[in-house]
Amino acid sequence: MVTPAVKRQAVVHLVADHGMSERRACRIIGFCRMTMRYEAVRRDGPALGERLKELARVRRRFGYRRLHVFLRRARYEVNHKRLFRIYREERLHVRRRGGRKRAVGTRAPMALPLMPNQRWSVDFVSDQLTDGRRFRIMTVVDDCTRECLALIADTALSGARVARELDTLFEARAKPVTIVSDNGTEFTSNAILTFAGDRKIDWHYIAPGKPTQNAFIESFNGRLRDELLNETLFPSMHHARATLAAWREDYNTQRPHSRLGWQTPDGFAQTFAPQRGLTPRNPKSTTPVPVAQNAKKGKIKTRSLAHAG
Repeated sequence: MVTPAVKRQAVVHLVADHGMSERRACRIIGFCRMTMRYEAVRRDGPALGERLKELARVRRRFGYRRLHVFLRRARYEVNHKRLFRIYREERLHVRRRGGRKRAVGTRAPMALPLMPNQRWSVDFVSDQLTDGRRFRIMTVVDDCTRECLALIADTALSGARVARELDTLFEARAKPVTIVSDNGTEFTSNAILTFAGDRKIDWHYIAPGKPTQNAFIESFNGRLRDELLNETLFPSMHHARATLAAWREDYNTQRPHSRLGWQTPDGFAQTFAPQRGLTPRNPKSTTPVPVAQNAKKGKIKTRSLAHAG
């Protein structure tokens, strides 16, 4: 007899069948009388369980921690341990998908950017329509705020198309300092090399066969495939683009991110003060203008503000 429930049954047996008092039966069993008379008070109303199952049906790839964030937003005051018990009783566990075994080598932590637009990551994800036609998705992520900046889907994405899409992003958002990508043919094409040279962008290529060096975009691609691509059938490219746009909006503004303290990427980006180089000319203008003259070309001996603290 180990659990309180079993000991409670033993005490009831001694009292009913052997005529012992509750005090003596508890002394023989070694059971506390306070535990014997304790009555559990469950505050798990049906509304909480139904809301949790409803969220789990909509967010099929979310675990109980991320669902807990959504319940807190809905003003449900529930402890994470009690929520996990309900989550387990309702059998809402996320099914793990099998993956191939990978060799474990030497791993080095990847430096985290300190400001938005300091470093972007670019990569491709492939999928297919219901009629079997393949299409590709160009994903762009800000490594600091974890915002998904673009999800471009098409049957073919050349280097020139990638350059045009990035140029459009530069107009809507400030130009990044560095862009990280793999050594795919689209990123090593003459169009991208010319584009990076003209825009004065530091384009960094990871080592061949080392996707962990581009871990931010690889992690995002995993979430994209697990939560959307593996859960959705795309009958047409128009449907795929509309679904990707809706998921991107939800990812940036609604989905809590564990590495951002369960904030959304959009909410985390708003915590940064506006950069000096993005001060508009007037309240009606959104064109960024510099607040100082461009530095002269060549090496300078002045210590940078980042090193000076």
